[in-house]
Amino acid sequence: MTAHFFMRLVLLASGLLLTTAFVVQSGTLGKIPPAWTVTGTQPAARPAAGGHAGTSKPSAASNVVAEGRVVAYPGAEVVVGTEAAGRIVSLEIQEKSVVRKGDLLAELNAEDLKADALASARIMEAEADIRLFDREFRRDSALIARNAGTPQNLDVNRRGLDAARARRAAALAERDRIAALLAKTRIIAPINGVVTTRHVHPGETVEVAAKIITIADLNRIRIEAEVDEFDTSRVALGADVLITAEGYPGASWKGKVEEIPDSVVARRIRPEDPGRPIDARVLPVKIMFSEPTPLKLGQRVEIEILADKGR
Repeated sequence: MTAHFFMRLVLLASGLLLTTAFVVQSGTLGKIPPAWTVTGTQPAARPAAGGHAGTSKPSAASNVVAEGRVVAYPGAEVVVGTEAAGRIVSLEIQEKSVVRKGDLLAELNAEDLKADALASARIMEAEADIRLFDREFRRDSALIARNAGTPQNLDVNRRGLDAARARRAAALAERDRIAALLAKTRIIAPINGVVTTRHVHPGETVEVAAKIITIADLNRIRIEAEVDEFDTSRVALGADVLITAEGYPGASWKGKVEEIPDSVVARRIRPEDPGRPIDARVLPVKIMFSEPTPLKLGQRVEIEILADKGR
């Protein structure tokens, strides 16, 4: 066997091997998916602008849940303070006492004002002088008319009369001033209601504008609920409300949305859920009670504003 024949056999065998390898490789490549095909799970959809991944926009027909507190209507809760400084000599009102508008709640020491009788004495003295100078003035006027008197005496009595009238006016003003100060030592109930807090005790010395008593009309209370600002569009005036509170398991009460403010404010009630933000902006929605409840002024409640199914 010549060398030339041997080389031809080697080349033929090499060609067969290359052909076989190409066929095998072509079969494998045919099973590879195209480059644009995505295998496995599809990626999550991108959230809409302003939304959050993994959450969906709440339905317009869903209820709104919020926290709130029982508060008094404007003017139905009053903190009664002092307009004068002094020592409290009388304070018979206790917490839970029922008071009427005009009742005496407390009284400050006013002995220095009561002992000042100078104003009354000065009024009496001025009135006596007025009578005297008026009589003398009339007499001198009559004498001058008969050419028996002198203009000098008439002028003296006229000046005396004017001065006496001025002293009486000053004394009357002083009496009114003392009366006003005495009135400030008597602390009067401005509304009908129940004493919810007594801030001081008899014998204490207080300054001007010191808190004395808090009075509330417990028949005029409602709920101020802090609705998240993102739920404001789902709150409607007159919507029915379900009210619950801790300490009353299984109990609930009915209410209605009676006032929706025009602006949102900072949250004032710390949320019970530690995962909720405390710096959120809320809408302080006012809710009236539709039935009597045992809830107390200032008590924390949870409310659910029921959606209008017709919307």
